[in-house]
Order: sequence, then C-alpha cells, then structure tokens
Amino acid sequence: MRELKATDKITQKMTRDGAVSENLATGEVEHISSREPETELSSSSEESAGAAADLALRAAEHHEKKSARKAEKADTQAVRDGSAARQRPSSRLQFTEEERADPMLGKYIDRSERATDRLDAAKAAIPTKKVLRTERVFDEAAGKGKTQLHFEEVEKRPNGRLRHNPLSRPVHEIAHAAHAKVHEVEQENVGVEAGHKGEVLTERGLAYGKGKVRAAVHHHRTKPWRDAAKAEQASFKANADYLYQKALHDDPALAASNPVSRFLQKQRIKRNYAKELRQAEKTAKNTAATAKSAAQKAKDAFKETFLYIKHHSRTVLLVIGIGACVALLFGGVSSCSMMAGSGVGGVFTSSYLSEDADMLAAEAAYCELEQKLQYELDHYEALHPGYDEYRFDLDEIEHDPYVLISILTAFHEGVFTIDEVQAELQMLFEKQYILTQTVEVEVRYRTETRTDSEGNDYDVEVPYNYYICNVKLENFDLSHVPVYIMDEETLSLYAVYMATLGNREDLFPGSGYVDKYTKPPTTYDIPPSALEDETFAALITEAEKYIGYPYVWGGSNPNTSFDCSGFVSWVLTQSGVCNTGRLGAQGLYNISTPVSSANARPGDLIFFVGTYDTPGVSHVGIYVGGGKMLHCGDPIQYADINTSYWQSHFYAFGRPPYN
Repeated sequence: MRELKATDKITQKMTRDGAVSENLATGEVEHISSREPETELSSSSEESAGAAADLALRAAEHHEKKSARKAEKADTQAVRDGSAARQRPSSRLQFTEEERADPMLGKYIDRSERATDRLDAAKAAIPTKKVLRTERVFDEAAGKGKTQLHFEEVEKRPNGRLRHNPLSRPVHEIAHAAHAKVHEVEQENVGVEAGHKGEVLTERGLAYGKGKVRAAVHHHRTKPWRDAAKAEQASFKANADYLYQKALHDDPALAASNPVSRFLQKQRIKRNYAKELRQAEKTAKNTAATAKSAAQKAKDAFKETFLYIKHHSRTVLLVIGIGACVALLFGGVSSCSMMAGSGVGGVFTSSYLSEDADMLAAEAAYCELEQKLQYELDHYEALHPGYDEYRFDLDEIEHDPYVLISILTAFHEGVFTIDEVQAELQMLFEKQYILTQTVEVEVRYRTETRTDSEGNDYDVEVPYNYYICNVKLENFDLSHVPVYIMDEETLSLYAVYMATLGNREDLFPGSGYVDKYTKPPTTYDIPPSALEDETFAALITEAEKYIGYPYVWGGSNPNTSFDCSGFVSWVLTQSGVCNTGRLGAQGLYNISTPVSSANARPGDLIFFVGTYDTPGVSHVGIYVGGGKMLHCGDPIQYADINTSYWQSHFYAFGRPPYN
C-alpha cells in the first residue's frame, strides 16, 4: 500500500534576522532574505560564572591588599610609639619602707615594679647601632673651636622590605603573554581550559602567600618596638592603679564615697600622672637638647667671635662700617623682621645653628623618601599588578635643600637634630607629593572562533572588562608648603633663613638659590621725568624699600616677605595710591583697566600667564618704563620685560583704580 504523505504547509514571517520561510510539517526554517543574521553577543552561563569568579578573586585580592596596607601602617605606628617610649625617661616610682610594709599597698607596688622592669627590658631589646657623629668643642689652650668625632648609639630602624628581584618584571611579562595566548584557544579543549584556570589560581595563591610572608617578616621585625609600646601602656596602668590605691589609703573619706566619685577620682589621678610624665619628658628634652645644643653652641660661638674680634679688630671695624652703609642704602628695610638685629646678634638670628651632620642627615632622609617614591613609580606595574594598561601623569621629583633646612630650622627656632625632625620630614613629604590612583573599566570586545554542532567554525565578538590604571603624581613644590603649615611668626623666621641661606652658602653649593641670593639684586635708575608723577613717585618709593626680599609663596607683608601679588598689593595699599587689600594676580588684573603696550606708562601693572601651572594670570609686576618692571621674582628686583622669557608669557598691561 502506498504511504500517504501530508502536503507541506509553508508560511513566511519576519524575524529580527530578516524574512524566513517555515515548513510547519517538518519544522524546517529557511532564511529567504539577504540580511545577515545578528551575532549573539550575550555571554553564556559558563562565561557569566567565569566572570563572576574572576570578579570575586579580584575583590578578595583588593581586600587582602587593603588589609596588608592597614597592617603595615599599624606596624609603622608601633615603631613610632616604641621609639618614643624608648626615649622617654624612666617611669619607675619610688616607694618608702612604710608603703612597702603596708599589706594594702604591697600588691600594687609589686605590680608597678614588675611592669616597670618589663618596660626597661623592652626598651633594652630595641636594636641599636653606632653611628659616627661630629661635635664642636672649644679648645681653651689653642683659643679656637674644633670638631671632634665620636660614636653615638642610635636606634636601628627596621626597613621592613624584602630584596627586590630584578628578574621579576620580565618573568611577569612573559607569564602574562603566555596566559593571553592560552586564553585564545582554551575554549577548544575542556582539559586545557581547566588546566589553565588551575594554573592561574595556583599563581594567585603563590602571590597571596608571598604577600603574607612579606607582612609576616615586617611584623616580626617591628616586634621589639611593639613590645616596648605595650609595656609602656601596662606600666602606665600599673602606676596609675597604685596611685589610686594610695589615694584611697590616705583619704578614708574617698574610700567611703560612692562609686561614681571614686571613678572620677581615679580618672583625675590618671590625667595628673600622664601630665607629670609629659612634663618630665619635656624637661628632659629641654635639658638634653637645649642646654647641649643651643647653650654650648652659643658659648663656643661667643668665644670664637671674641677671639676673632680681639685678633682682627681692624677687619671687624671695616665690616661694621660697610654694614652701616648698606643699612643706610636700604633705608626702610630695617622695618622688616627678617632684617632686624645688627652685628653678631643679627648674624645669629639668621644663621643655621644646627650641626652640619644633622642638616645633611635631614636632607639625605628626605632624598631617601623621594628615592622610594621614584622606585615605586619605576616599578609601579610590578608593585600594583592586575591591570591591562597603565597611564602615567607625573611631575618631576625634586626639591631645594635650602627650602627644606629653612623650614625645619624655623619650626625648631634655630636648632634641630635629625631625631627631632623625623615627623616633620614625613609630613612635608606627604604635603609636597600627592600620588593618586584611579581605575577605569572599559567594556571591550575580542573575536573568538567557535565550532557549532555540525563542525562549522564561526567568529563571535565576546565582551570583556579592560582595566586601566591612571597614576598621577603632583609635585606641589616644597617652597609653596610653608604658608599652609606655619603661623606668621614661624613664616617670618623661614623668610629670614631663605634670605640669608642661613649664612651657609657652602652647605649646598649646587642649589639654584646660591646664585640668586649671594649676588646683589638687579637695580635700575628711574628717569627723573617719570618721578614728576606724584602717584608713581609714591608707589616706587614704597616698592623700593623691599628690594632684595626673598620670594615666599603666600607672603603678603614685610614680616613674612612676599610673593608677586602680595608684593604689589602691599605696595599699592601702603603707598596710599590705591587700597586694594590682599589680592591675587588675577584679582589685580580684574580691578585694573586694560592698557595697550603703546599707552603703558610708569605705575601701570604688567601681567603674565603660564609662569607656573595655574589658570588665568599667574604673575604681576609694576611697570616703571623703559622696558623695565619691579617685581617679586626671586628675590624682589628689577627685570627687563623684553627678554624672550617674559615676552613669551606676556598677557597685558593694566592701570589700577588710583585714588
């Protein structure tokens, strides 16, 4: 019998891939349009699971890095606390025989002594090393000072770092390239994919273990300082408990009072005891540092000065005469606190009085911080792995040593030691250099070749996350920092030391400030015809009082010295020709009436842009005619505005609203 077959029923319909013809009897579908089918870009469940796992691993790595940084900060703080505890005087209490015999106090006396013994042992366990120091002494027989060498025992701070392997970066790059190649073909074989993912997990596990080892090594090296800090806290508590019990013993009324009164009394005793410890520490520091450094140096300096004057009286008289002439030439300069004082006293108030070894050690310590920062930037990809691309926007790492030493000397009123300025060095470094990292995530696509169930190859665009690490380093300029961290009195001291370079031009001969401040400032003879204008005459008379003053960022009066806009604002206001108050360079431009170069006249202001990284007007000076200006450069002096530098930054002339 012949088999009966149903007639095919064909329908046509539109889909997102174009027109199709469907056989309802057989279920076959045929594309009948020329439109290409859309590519499936959605991730499969396996791909989504893999992406989720990768995201989880990245989150875990980020959490681990954050925990490691937190632990490292805690260890660093423990070193600071332990070092401070080692330098403090002994907290051992003194007990009478009657107190020791009292059964009520005996237990607390034992606790106090045991805690103090543990503190002394912890202090002694902090590793130390001997360093060679120089000491200035006065030879009575020879009648002059001389330098002696001696060894001094100082703490041996832990570096907390393992030795860097120079092959780590090439190995990391090779491994990254190998993983990328395997990832391109791992979809073709389940075994290869599983092995590759296992290898990646193993490498991450090893990196995790390596980080743990580094943290453990650093934690172990800081143990003596951590023990000293803990022992000091325990000793403080034991001593405070004894003092509280003694107060109860001596005052029966307190013992019979309510619990709240006893609690408040105990807290009061703790505060008083802590205050006594701080006072004892301050007294010890003042006795050891001030008496040894300031008094001895003053004594030696006085002896050397006296003997020098005795044997070179004619030379000294000549120098004093020249100094008097210079003072007369500068006229009103004596109003500035940085020029206050005369003779030997004036020299002392403007001189670095610290030992050369301490000043050079402070400069070396700051340079070491900069070297560590440069090392991190040079090896940033190895130290911060896990990103597909790194983009850098970096300022130069540099500072002037005279700026650093002047800041430290101003903070410590003339004399400092390297141990006293460790905290200031770190603070200044963090304010000068601002390192930021931001991460961008871009969704990109890569082409992968896959095979369908019939053995045909086809290409697929697969999305993936592309991580870009943006690293920016801003050098705020160390000379810009003082105005933000100093009061007016300290800023005035800083200006004094910068104006004279501490009377130590030989300390850092390579500094650019040596040529600026050891050479006389540029002068200019203003034509008498220009001085016939009373407004300009009053303005320039006030301005010339400050020729030779150093440039101090943010300075706005003679006590602190000036920056460019502070100088012009002060001169305009103090001369009585225009009360501007304190304005910046852009503010001075905003209140001025623009003037063409052909119509510019003495007394107008001249504005510049791009002299440093800031929007708008960046520098201002007082135009005096003849192609010259008086401005706060470095130091305050006359300058030729027709040089290539000033012409390349010239913006406009402006006339202030004179009274």
